[in-house]
Amino acid sequence: MSNELKIPQHVAIILDGNGRWAKAKGMPRNYGHIQGAKTVEVICEEAYKMGIQYLTVYAFSTENWNRPKDEVEALMKLLRNYMKTCLKTAAKNRMCVRVIGDKSGLDEDIRTRIQELEEATKDNDGLHFQIAINYGGRDEMVRAMRQMAKQVQEGKLEPADISEEYFAQCLDTHDLPEPDLLIRTCNEQRISNFLLWQLAYTEFYFTPVPWPDFSKEELEKAIDAYNHRDRRYGLIKEE
Repeated sequence: MSNELKIPQHVAIILDGNGRWAKAKGMPRNYGHIQGAKTVEVICEEAYKMGIQYLTVYAFSTENWNRPKDEVEALMKLLRNYMKTCLKTAAKNRMCVRVIGDKSGLDEDIRTRIQELEEATKDNDGLHFQIAINYGGRDEMVRAMRQMAKQVQEGKLEPADISEEYFAQCLDTHDLPEPDLLIRTCNEQRISNFLLWQLAYTEFYFTPVPWPDFSKEELEKAIDAYNHRDRRYGLIKEE
């Protein structure tokens, strides 16, 4: 990758196509999710080497509970295992890991593993890696509004003091910069309830490549496309 390329500070990724990738190979959907988790490990490392400081991935949405029960159970099992793997990777790469989303909807043992992972990595100075689990943009904003309503009710907040900045401080991403680039794999071109507030001025990049096949080269292509955007107005740069 050329040194002249401007590297986005914060990249968000919607990891799409695990199931379709597995089906195309005649394998069960869970095989795709397992391979997809391995791709996350690779991209975390490559992103940091490129100079990306923040990476946020959409791992499990609030809508994903509607999937078949056996698939949800398999995803939760994978999540439990991933928390262990992530702890080792974080220690090796000095990665600071945080989970965003409604953790109260997760099983107690998963919540405990998340807490242990966040506590063990909070002082690491490498890549800031956010995993969105049981996350939905609308749900996040509703939770923020409830928090503010409670503060108003208790007399700790005046309605007139609610600003965009104050609202943003009540979100799961309160101390993170907004994403510069959103990548979605496997040819889907939707936001799917991901970081609805935070993506207001983000550049979007869509690729037909399914997530298990996403590589360093594909990440470089996305960053190259990002470099051809005019960030002042959100338009393609004129040659």
